[in-house]
Amino acid sequence: MSRTPLDTVDNAAATPDVELPWAELGLKKDEYERVVEILGRRPTGAELAMYSVMWSEHCSYKSSKVHLRQFGEKAPQSDAMLVGIGENAGVVDVGQGYAVTFKVESHNHPSYVEPYQGAATGVGGIVRDIIAMGARPVAVVDPLRFGAADHPDTKRVLPGVVAGIGGYGNCLGLPNIGGEVVFDACYQGNPLVNAGAIGVMRHEDIHLAKASGAGNKVILYGARTGGDGIGGASILASETFDDAKPSKRPAVQVGDPFQEKLLIECTLEAFQEKLVVGIQDLGAAGLSCATSELASNGSGGMRVTLDDVPLRDSTLSPEEILMSESQERMCAVVEPEKVDRFLEICEKWDVIATVIGEVTDGDRLEIFWHGGKIVDVDPRTVAHDGPVYERPYARPDWQDALQADDANKLPRPATAEELREQVLKLVASPNQASKKWITSQYDHFVQGNTVLAQPEDSGMIRVDEETGLGVAIATDGNGRYAKLDPYTGAQLALAEAYRNVATTGAKPLAVSDCLNFGSPEDPAVMWQFAEAVRGLADGCLQLGTPVTGGNVSLYNQTGEAAIHPTPVVAVLGVIDDVARRTPVAFQEEGQLLYLLGDTSEEFGGSAWSQVVHDHLGGLPPKVDLERERLLAEILISASRDGMIDSAHDLSDGGLIQAVVESALLGEKGARLIVPDGLDAFTFLLSESAGRALVAVPRSEELRFTDMCGARGLPATRIGVVDGDSVDIQGEFTLSLAELREAHENTIPALLA
Repeated sequence: MSRTPLDTVDNAAATPDVELPWAELGLKKDEYERVVEILGRRPTGAELAMYSVMWSEHCSYKSSKVHLRQFGEKAPQSDAMLVGIGENAGVVDVGQGYAVTFKVESHNHPSYVEPYQGAATGVGGIVRDIIAMGARPVAVVDPLRFGAADHPDTKRVLPGVVAGIGGYGNCLGLPNIGGEVVFDACYQGNPLVNAGAIGVMRHEDIHLAKASGAGNKVILYGARTGGDGIGGASILASETFDDAKPSKRPAVQVGDPFQEKLLIECTLEAFQEKLVVGIQDLGAAGLSCATSELASNGSGGMRVTLDDVPLRDSTLSPEEILMSESQERMCAVVEPEKVDRFLEICEKWDVIATVIGEVTDGDRLEIFWHGGKIVDVDPRTVAHDGPVYERPYARPDWQDALQADDANKLPRPATAEELREQVLKLVASPNQASKKWITSQYDHFVQGNTVLAQPEDSGMIRVDEETGLGVAIATDGNGRYAKLDPYTGAQLALAEAYRNVATTGAKPLAVSDCLNFGSPEDPAVMWQFAEAVRGLADGCLQLGTPVTGGNVSLYNQTGEAAIHPTPVVAVLGVIDDVARRTPVAFQEEGQLLYLLGDTSEEFGGSAWSQVVHDHLGGLPPKVDLERERLLAEILISASRDGMIDSAHDLSDGGLIQAVVESALLGEKGARLIVPDGLDAFTFLLSESAGRALVAVPRSEELRFTDMCGARGLPATRIGVVDGDSVDIQGEFTLSLAELREAHENTIPALLA
């Protein structure tokens, strides 16, 4: 795209009629005209490159901004919030002078094109967001969605994605403590690879992405800049996939976890010595993003010499250097007298570091190449003043028919034996089966601070060894629920993640989200998005859990077929002492099993309707967020005071799924009695929300039931931990051996 002679700012002003490839770079005609209006002339090739990637859907949120504002407008008051939306990641106060930063992002499209590198660089990118806040990364999580489990392409995509996540995270020495794996045909050509990370720091160590102080130096450090990833995440994530288009393979970034590990240690040492004024990782949009965001968030301008950028490929044009999304790079703003020490630390860690510019007292971002000025812009116009679209949205005409196709009216098992067969089929189904084949490829316990990891309800990490202070994180989302009702579906995702954190004994504090949807140019998809954001914002306000940041991933569709709307919600919680955590597994025979919450006939979007009838219709379970709050308070109090020894939330697959998982993990069976007023089918398979299964030591039964009664939480004794089978009295029995074979053999058999 580079022109001869060099396309400088002066040249652009003198040659207004030169045609530029704005459409090929993803800009619309009116967007290009807006760039010309902002600059008062045509852009140079380098300026066009910057605007094209920074105004892409992935970087500018141009279709989603108008709805995302609700997260600020409806934000609950929170004493824990230290840094909110707008920075690399949110930061919350977890007590004792500690702060935790966390975020979830997507790397969906690159992971379909090149599964290993797409997933690996997704992990690398989210970890750099955490470092950029001043924190040491301590754990990662990975919510994943794939196409049908038995589809040939799933065998291509899934192993590569899992290997990429494991390979990168394991090499970084970061435990993988949570996430999900969901299979559904709607994700066939468009898997969702969401990655989350958690970091820990002291309050005084928080860093922000801003370039302040005229004369301060801008230092690019980390890997050399190459041709991989040019327009990668920013362009790939801003288009729908279409088999007729050329391969996007060259646009997928290539990761080097060993380089990232050096980058982490180098950055943390520079932070420790107070050498950094502002910092920004280089992720989507590369140098275009880092320079424009640092400059626009600071108090002055910035001057950069692109010739000084260390390259892997000397043939790269300036436009390509600005657009490259090569991994393992960061940009720091450092005072002149501290530059030598910063460079010494980089050399110690074998990290390439180069001064590429400085902060100026103006308000312009100026970039030079071979002596010519090729960029002269107001950085805000690049980083923050992109287009804002109020896309048309409308409730789809098929929504009423979908909701009227009531799953509660599907044929139910006529006999106890048929119910037994359906339970066994459910337990063995890909979504309900053990994911051990996948999670065993991740290191859960590196660093020695992992307290809980998959398949627990939430992952948990010790923050302070002396006091036992810890944090928990859970990620959840159900695209089937959201397809039936996106408002309720988003709240159900929030409620489940909130509940999962509470079942382990941690108090939910804050939320990050990754909102995965189809094309925003489809009014039906935009309606789904608008409703999901509204539901999530309303839910967070009611539960008192602010959204600290997150990600929007649009254009998740192949041709005209969009994925189910899939808002993935991450909830972070804090626990005073990780020794008081509550695991999923049954601990001791003789303990009493209690079902907390109310059970109704709610099968819309359920695992049973999918596995037994291949059906999606009706309404999802109702949401009662006040009940969720009460349930969480009871679970946290019971955990802290030693009243329960195990707990498991009820969600996909209902009560029977929770019982089977707790029994298999604890290698102890259970005898259950169907309560009065419920039939066995509804008791076992309903997916009513706001429920949990707990195992109570006999010595604590009175204290526990008194607490539930006093607080008004329904608590029904349904059985006892006992034996080597799951026995539904008067109905059927399933041995643990039979259940284990059904539960654990499915995924290995599908992926062999």
